[in-house]
Amino acid sequence: MDKSHIKLEKCFWAIYLVSTDKRGYSAIALQKQLGIGYKAAWYLLQRIRTAMMERDWNYMLSGIVELDDAFFGAADEGGKLGRGTSKAKVVIGLSLNEDGHPQYLKMEVVDNLKADSIAAFAEKNIASGSTITSDAYRSYNQLKVDGYDHHPKVFNPKEDKEHLKWLHTVISNAKTFINGTYHGLDKKHLPFYLAEFSYRFNRRFKPAELFNRLLFCCLAGEKIVYAVLTT
Repeated sequence: MDKSHIKLEKCFWAIYLVSTDKRGYSAIALQKQLGIGYKAAWYLLQRIRTAMMERDWNYMLSGIVELDDAFFGAADEGGKLGRGTSKAKVVIGLSLNEDGHPQYLKMEVVDNLKADSIAAFAEKNIASGSTITSDAYRSYNQLKVDGYDHHPKVFNPKEDKEHLKWLHTVISNAKTFINGTYHGLDKKHLPFYLAEFSYRFNRRFKPAELFNRLLFCCLAGEKIVYAVLTT
């Protein structure tokens, strides 16, 4: 079956179902709901997530930004702990409003957590001149050199529950979102699921508009064939 020729009606239903379910839609659930094959359902969802990812590429974080890294998935048996882990490494930025409440989110899978990777994430996702708070890990020191107002601080959860509080809450919610709906997720496809979580989070105050916005994104986005997603 050519997954690029799924009936248009099924595509619209898939977009609607994804936009109205806060928990996220798995391929198995979509397969049952639409009466299509598993591969076709998975392909539809990946195209929707790709559109979400492309849409959020157009926006940058600004103002006050909490920045940290996290690890997703399972580590290799006998592997290293901490930032040397074999788990997927993700850099996360969360902008805050003047009242200190979360606004917009960016998440990106990176190969490592060296200074160059952190700087590249910031350059692509955080407006120059923004105020960035982070922990005191050495890789974040480059941010001040790159033109950000950087405020690193040693993170001690027992003594300071406010430092990066919102960002750590979002990270926990992202892991729950992924683990609760998408079991056995591998590193290759993790960026698509992080994009879905971020897209939903960034539009959490406009649930009534989510279907129309997502439909537009899918129509305007670049079409990706099944073979590209599976190679």
